[in-house]
Amino acid sequence: MTAFLFVLGVAALVFILWLMAGIRRIGAISTGQPIGDRTGTALILIDLQQVFWDHGPYAEAAKTAARTVILDEVETAKTKGFPIIALRQEWSIPATRMVARLFMKGQAIAGTAGTELAAPFAGLADHVLIKRVQDAFDTAELDALLREFGVGQIRIVGLDFNHCVQKTALAARNRGVDVTIVQHGTLAAAPIKDATNRLTARDVVLQ
Repeated sequence: MTAFLFVLGVAALVFILWLMAGIRRIGAISTGQPIGDRTGTALILIDLQQVFWDHGPYAEAAKTAARTVILDEVETAKTKGFPIIALRQEWSIPATRMVARLFMKGQAIAGTAGTELAAPFAGLADHVLIKRVQDAFDTAELDALLREFGVGQIRIVGLDFNHCVQKTALAARNRGVDVTIVQHGTLAAAPIKDATNRLTARDVVLQ
């Protein structure tokens, strides 16, 4: 019995450490390579997915106001010829999938319903990429796409301001990308003061 309890305790500890690693992975901010001299602009739409937009913790009035701003940004980008890139969250790393099941109602796990773009934003993007964690630069795909279009500055709309918007903006700044967050085109489930302070300290423009 003692040996069994010891093994059980070790297994529980390993599981907890594995889970904590997943939590750290979700919130980590990547560094990447400096982008050099680029002048292009892209509009980035973050996590405007059915599961978050239709079933998230956001008031209808806030969603209506944000939708108007987002659609205006899309129209402006199309007029100016800026690429529009939509990023969709899909938890696919085993540890992050488990975190999502335990603490996020199982939302946006890869292969589940609702990961597609919500109806107001479907078909608007020129490119749609999958992100695995809060930082959309976690994989090389966004880096490569921005490089292809010579993008050195991005405008961000979407959700959630405190999480994926913030982490993606900070990762972009780590690469030397100029970042503007169109604040009225974002949503947040909690106060944004701390995130705002971190972003402005890194020269992210809040518009």
